[in-house]
Amino acid sequence: MSHNTVNNEQYFNTDHLKADLKGRSVRGGAVTIAAQGSRFILQMGSTVFLARLLAPEDFGLIGMVTVIINFAGMFKDLGLSTATIQKAEINHKQVSTLFWINFAISTITAFVVAGLAPVVAWFYKEPRLVWITLALASNFIFGGLTVQHQALLKRQMSFTSLAKVEIISMLLGVVSAVISAWYGLGYWALVLMQIATAIANAVGVWVACSWRPGVPLRGSGIRLMLAFGGNVTGFNLVNYFSRNLDNVLIGQYRGPQELGLYAVAYKLVLLPIQQINTPITSVALPALSSLQNEPQKYSKFYYKAILWISTLGMPMTGFLMASADKVILVLLGKQWLGAVLIFQLLMPAAFNATIGVAMGWVYQSLGKVDRQLRWGIVSSIVNVILFLIGVRWGAIGIAAAYGLSRPIFLVAGFAYCYQGTPLRLIELAKTLLQPALASFGAAVVLIGINKLLPPGINDVIALLLDFVLYCLLYFAIWIVLPNGRSTLFEMLEVIKTFRGKAKRK
Repeated sequence: MSHNTVNNEQYFNTDHLKADLKGRSVRGGAVTIAAQGSRFILQMGSTVFLARLLAPEDFGLIGMVTVIINFAGMFKDLGLSTATIQKAEINHKQVSTLFWINFAISTITAFVVAGLAPVVAWFYKEPRLVWITLALASNFIFGGLTVQHQALLKRQMSFTSLAKVEIISMLLGVVSAVISAWYGLGYWALVLMQIATAIANAVGVWVACSWRPGVPLRGSGIRLMLAFGGNVTGFNLVNYFSRNLDNVLIGQYRGPQELGLYAVAYKLVLLPIQQINTPITSVALPALSSLQNEPQKYSKFYYKAILWISTLGMPMTGFLMASADKVILVLLGKQWLGAVLIFQLLMPAAFNATIGVAMGWVYQSLGKVDRQLRWGIVSSIVNVILFLIGVRWGAIGIAAAYGLSRPIFLVAGFAYCYQGTPLRLIELAKTLLQPALASFGAAVVLIGINKLLPPGINDVIALLLDFVLYCLLYFAIWIVLPNGRSTLFEMLEVIKTFRGKAKRK
């Protein structure tokens, strides 16, 4: 057996992960959350800098193209990365074949998007979009080179390597954008940020993962993996269409100025949540996939992951809801105050997003992606109807229609998702009791306190005071709730255990 074969085989077997799954999950979660925190700082810092160097119209132009770019971007993956992570047993031939499928589709997608550049410009009546679309189309080729390498690193729970690559590539992208914007390149700064990040990420992933693809082979046993990936991609496509139709409608009927306000408000609403959801999902999906044949252990791990994701995510949303005007004023400046109401109306969607991602964990780890596709089709049809009604009132109408409808979607979604699984809605409700009530209660009290405070306080100081007060209120309400103190102590013990293991190493 050659040295290269030995190196390749180390990425396929996952039996060794079960010996210390809890420890790996905790350590992986800590690493990825720390990395996501770094990414959040970079994203927030770049947003703050670029919002002052660029105009809302610049963000609106990129937002118009981003709709089609992100939609086409789903074809570089085809759900095959998730198939590689989820499958109990895989081999070099299968992953090699999937790699070349991903790369071929990504290359074709790049040429298709480039060919659509004049159509995009015609649709929005904005000729500048031609060159923006052509430039961003190149990212698909770099993305196609990384799909299976990233999947193998996630399958082996190599989160430290993934974190290093993400942070370094993003840092390079942000630096290139800030420098470009400083020298007056306008919206091209946002284009260069995406291209620089994509190139750096491709190089970094190949350095971090020593696996190298072989030649594609027919009869390598990937038919079931392609079917799995097809269902995942189908869900992503219909979900993406319905979730991004809002940008298309606002851009078409209201123009880049209003779309810029909406796009930045939407990004700011979900940005903190993504810092929690992304790393925990990266840990939870491979861990749950390895437990798919052990229902009791699966349920126990799932509810603990839900507790962590809601405990970290829900208070972020509650704080943003209570201090929306100060957050936008301090971070973006007075020229963005028109986004405050949009921001507030989207808050219910952000609150639901803290745990909505956990439905995907179930569908994908248990191989029930056909059900996920069916749910996606139904929910997408309803979203389209809501957007078509809401666009009559512009960005505010769409934000209201989408945000206020999310609680109903959340309950219905989990009820359908849990059918035929060892999971139960009542257990989910018990798990969410403390973080949900503490987050919402702290927000309500903080809003009341702010109404009693005299005006004229410095904006930055006022925001810092809000943050400190919210944290104190959140933990105070948590502790007085039934079983709140014991649950909090259990979570702290997990952190202490992790820190102890880290010190011994």
